[in-house]
Amino acid sequence: MGKTKTAILTNEVKTAKTSAEEYAEKKAKKAALNTKEELIINREEITTPEPEIIPELPKKVNKILTVTSRSKKYLESKSKVSKATLYKIEDAIKAVKDATYSKFDGTMELHLNIKKTGVNVQVTLPFSSGKTKKIEIADEKTLAKLKEGKIDFDLLLATAEMMPKLAIFARLLGPKGLMPNPKNGTVIKSEKDAEKFKGNLITLKSEREAPLLHTSFGKVSQKTEELVKNAESILNALGGSKSISKAYMKSTMSPSVKLVI
Repeated sequence: MGKTKTAILTNEVKTAKTSAEEYAEKKAKKAALNTKEELIINREEITTPEPEIIPELPKKVNKILTVTSRSKKYLESKSKVSKATLYKIEDAIKAVKDATYSKFDGTMELHLNIKKTGVNVQVTLPFSSGKTKKIEIADEKTLAKLKEGKIDFDLLLATAEMMPKLAIFARLLGPKGLMPNPKNGTVIKSEKDAEKFKGNLITLKSEREAPLLHTSFGKVSQKTEELVKNAESILNALGGSKSISKAYMKSTMSPSVKLVI
């Protein structure tokens, strides 16, 4: 009797899948893979960095330095005075006269640093200031000139009746210190009152936006004694050292000297 081979069969039965089932299985695996990738991306929070903004540097501007060239006469004149010295009024006048190098009769000037702005003071000098003033009493002809923007006077006087008509020109006259004002006596009762302004009355007015005041007080050819009295009158009218921090004196063509206040 021959040998008999025995085969052990399992109970597992393998059934064939249809194409529709295979397609559904692949689709499910793909969906699971996409979900996994989305979880990884959200976890790592991958972001694209924004580009760095570099501010534009200002362009370099080359400054041009200008050197002022002084004349030989000015340098000689400057050597006659001392910047380090504080001059008394009389000594200052003598020094300025000696240092003046103009061929014409120059004007003596005061340039003051004051302690406040808005200064407007009138003072009558004991001697001539060397300047001829043109005084005008406001009338219809004055109004016609002002409408054209023309100003050909140094002092404007007006009666109370004329003031309303001048009001529309306040912006033209005000900055120049020419608007008539009862405080400084330029609003007059009659034309006879204008006589008192024909003497040596001057107006001391500071710059509009800076505590600086500039005025003249005579001519270089005047006697020193007269110039001393005029300069003293101006400084006293402004309050002396209480109102003035620095004072300088010069002529039209001379270096300046610093005064003792």
